[in-house]
Amino acid sequence: MDENRGETEVEGGEASVVLRPQTPGRFVFASPHSGTIYPPEMGRDPALDEAGLRSAEDALVDRLIASGVAGGAMVVLGRFGRAWVDLNRDPADLDPVLIEGLADGPVSARTAAGYGVIPRLAGDGRALYDRRLSLAEAHDRILRAHSPYHQQLAAGMEAARARHGEAVLVDWHSMPARATQGVGGARGPDVVLGDRHGSSCEAGLTRRLRRAFEALGWRVALNQPYAGGWTTQRWGRPSEGFHAIQIELNRALYFDEQARAPGPGWSRTEKGVARVIADLLAGA
Repeated sequence: MDENRGETEVEGGEASVVLRPQTPGRFVFASPHSGTIYPPEMGRDPALDEAGLRSAEDALVDRLIASGVAGGAMVVLGRFGRAWVDLNRDPADLDPVLIEGLADGPVSARTAAGYGVIPRLAGDGRALYDRRLSLAEAHDRILRAHSPYHQQLAAGMEAARARHGEAVLVDWHSMPARATQGVGGARGPDVVLGDRHGSSCEAGLTRRLRRAFEALGWRVALNQPYAGGWTTQRWGRPSEGFHAIQIELNRALYFDEQARAPGPGWSRTEKGVARVIADLLAGA
């Protein structure tokens, strides 16, 4: 490995933080949901506490994947909280129940459920607002947060393909333990890999990641219940040299969801994810 590869250039902006290695490889890591900024003009329901507001965050995922930059991956971290705007949604996926002034028309299943690009519900299912938002508010959030984040992501992917002939996006997320629990409350998978059922990346990438996580003793599921969101769908175009895969880490591995702090498994998980990342980026 190039001895300068681990040197990092950090770029800051309102919408995202970008970590750039001295010698970039073909990988781009992203964490769209680990942001914690909720502007005061959000105007959330006063009855909603901070725990509810932040219940959809991918807490600490930004810290878990930061080691990727040492292996040559560009790392893009969203700064705004997911309840403010969801960076893993189509920017056109607006919710007519929440936003005034929208024309009638079909909406996606996620938006109908309250989780569009500007969510109506918190991760725990409670209402985020006791009011409706104006269309101008919605457009301002997209322009302020969603668009610049995806501009950075696009620039990284296009530059990687120009340098190496292909670019690989790894979109990192976390999932609440309850999301994958089985019958009787049995713990579900530790990791879910989403490759849009084999369409968003070469099969070898999925197999390599599965082997790396299973080597840690972790249970791995494929595409159930998460096959990859809008970002994976957008960049998963292998025939054009763009590959994308989504990784969901079970928060039970590392996070105390009640205290909203690292749990007893934090150190083991941090080291384990770093091993997976090192394996993935070796020779990349």
